[in-house]
Amino acid sequence: MTPTPTRLMSALGCALALTLLPGLPAHAQNATSTAPAKKAQVVILATGGTIAGAGATAANSATYQAAKVPVDKLLASVPELGSLAQVRGEQVFQIASESFTNEHLVQLAKRVSALSKQADVDGIVITHGTDTLEETAFFLNLTVRTTKPIVVVGSMRPGTALSADGALNLYNAVATAASPTAVGKGVLVTMNDEINTGRDVTKAANIRPDAFKSPWGALGMVVEGQTHWFRAPAKRHTVNSEFDIDQIQALPQVDIAYGHGNASPVAYQALAASGAKALIHAGTGNGSVSKDVVPALRELRAKGVQVIRSSRIDGGGFVIRNAEQPDDQYDWVAAHDLNPQKARLLAALALTRTQDAKAIQRFFLEY
Repeated sequence: MTPTPTRLMSALGCALALTLLPGLPAHAQNATSTAPAKKAQVVILATGGTIAGAGATAANSATYQAAKVPVDKLLASVPELGSLAQVRGEQVFQIASESFTNEHLVQLAKRVSALSKQADVDGIVITHGTDTLEETAFFLNLTVRTTKPIVVVGSMRPGTALSADGALNLYNAVATAASPTAVGKGVLVTMNDEINTGRDVTKAANIRPDAFKSPWGALGMVVEGQTHWFRAPAKRHTVNSEFDIDQIQALPQVDIAYGHGNASPVAYQALAASGAKALIHAGTGNGSVSKDVVPALRELRAKGVQVIRSSRIDGGGFVIRNAEQPDDQYDWVAAHDLNPQKARLLAALALTRTQDAKAIQRFFLEY
């Protein structure tokens, strides 16, 4: 039977409805469409911290016990992770991050490095306490040779608290680790919806969820599981680094002494006597050194101890070489914009390669 114009229009309308109906499944709209893309495979390494903590009541957001919740329960508490990636967890440590040691850093970095070489791993997330989160992120950024996304995440409130931030922070971390847009950007930190580079980020507050900031600004944001980028890291990291955790077994002792009014050389001398190979001076302003401390530091440098001038200023301390102190004359190192705790890590890694202050200064300018 020959179709009438009315029947032709009706058929055409049905076809258009199938094409344009927004809620219709893809397979109904196009029978020849390809299968959905395979989900990224993300490994979550748990180390403890507040994100694995618990308080006595829901009102306890600042008073709680850290490192109580194991990784399997942590992942089960955020079932939405399965919509982002194929996720599996591994408990590396269960400690509060203020107790992280050099040995913990080396062990964790070696595990991250090993996982990054596996074909069935597309990204890695490390859950971490916030007290030293920035240090671990920077250390991994310097030592793990991979382009695969590595994301360090924590929380400022335990999961038992009202308005806890850990679940969303973890969700955002997995979204970032699973995203191809995060490849090659070095080690990242996702907190409070922001994506920061592990090189810059620092903990700037201790009881608010917006605690982590970078003095030079965030790299991007995570919004409803989608990453949005605004800038890229400029300093050397990961695959471009001269440091390789696979070749490092231990770190030399490097300690920090705090500059302040009425400062004396006692702390510097005691740290050197205990075996420090380098001293980070957390100086006032532009890494300034008290006139009462300068002679002791010069004497220690003459004995082979490296002296690195950093700044105790939060959120943007910047030490200029040969300003405040004649670094060339004293054979000292300026920490550039690295805060004292990050300067300690770079100095320790530098000492695994050289004892020359000029070479160490290059590391501080490039990393």
